[in-house]
Amino acid sequence: MEQKFYDMIESNPVIAAVKDTSGVEKCCQLEDIKVVFILFGDICSIADIVKKIKDAGKIAIVHIDLVAGLSSKEISVSFIKTHTQADGIITTKPGLIKKARELSLLTVLRYFLIDSMALENIYQQHSIHPDFIEVLPGLMPQIINKITRTIKTPVVAGGLIADKESVVAALKAGAISVSTTNQDVWLM
Repeated sequence: MEQKFYDMIESNPVIAAVKDTSGVEKCCQLEDIKVVFILFGDICSIADIVKKIKDAGKIAIVHIDLVAGLSSKEISVSFIKTHTQADGIITTKPGLIKKARELSLLTVLRYFLIDSMALENIYQQHSIHPDFIEVLPGLMPQIINKITRTIKTPVVAGGLIADKESVVAALKAGAISVSTTNQDVWLM
């Protein structure tokens, strides 16, 4: 599955991050969008949201921390694996990454880089071995470059990506892709 993810973002490095039903509808209509980060839903709707994205031929990765009704316990990962067609999860919780890897789901460990301590946390937690890390905000080419030179886990830049210049800067800094809820960027 990891290779399929690489192949999909190689053809288009922009990942659609959807935060509502209209975002799902829009990204499913866009042939160039290959990977979707799902940033909303609840335990009653997440299977249907994922199915719609999968039916459109896209990779669906659920931000498990944002699904209402799920806890931060490993059983939530099992729920996503058993009751949806999701290809993987995004989380800020290292324990959920470990469980998802055991279940052969793609894993994205999300970091909010607000200060130097948060940056140091990436290096300390690298032993968790997520498939990818996502750093937010994605408007930090120097930091992205430093991370990609220091660790070998592929980096997705997310947060505040709103124009072509931001996409290009993140990719030039070493990110393999960008994730954004900005639908204008999806169309670039």
